[in-house]
Amino acid sequence: QVQLVESGGGLVQAGGSLRLACAATGLTFGLYTMAWFRQAPGKHREMVAAINYNGGDTYYAVSMKGRFTISRDNAFDTVYLQMNSLKPEDTAVYYCAADRANGIDIHDADYDYWGKGTQVTVSS
Repeated sequence: QVQLVESGGGLVQAGGSLRLACAATGLTFGLYTMAWFRQAPGKHREMVAAINYNGGDTYYAVSMKGRFTISRDNAFDTVYLQMNSLKPEDTAVYYCAADRANGIDIHDADYDYWGKGTQVTVSS
């Protein structure tokens, strides 16, 4: 049974940083593209960042570029999202997702497995 478990969310002031982690079990982690999505209240889920199976390629949504960094450690079956210079508009539930693909898909419908999410709240 595949499980993706996110951690690291919380409450932070604007301008602060958080590091999210997603630990995967039940799948061959090194074969999956991994991504972070987020969903704010009343808004559609959107992609934040993605990283391909070996970490050689990454994708960032425009509003996150330069502030967020996605990385992975295939030895520990974990993907990370370092978030710096956080803004109140970054407040959302952040989800980890896995896609059995070599490349990076940017649509949530392409992702096979999902975590339950972790809440990130940025106060002004």
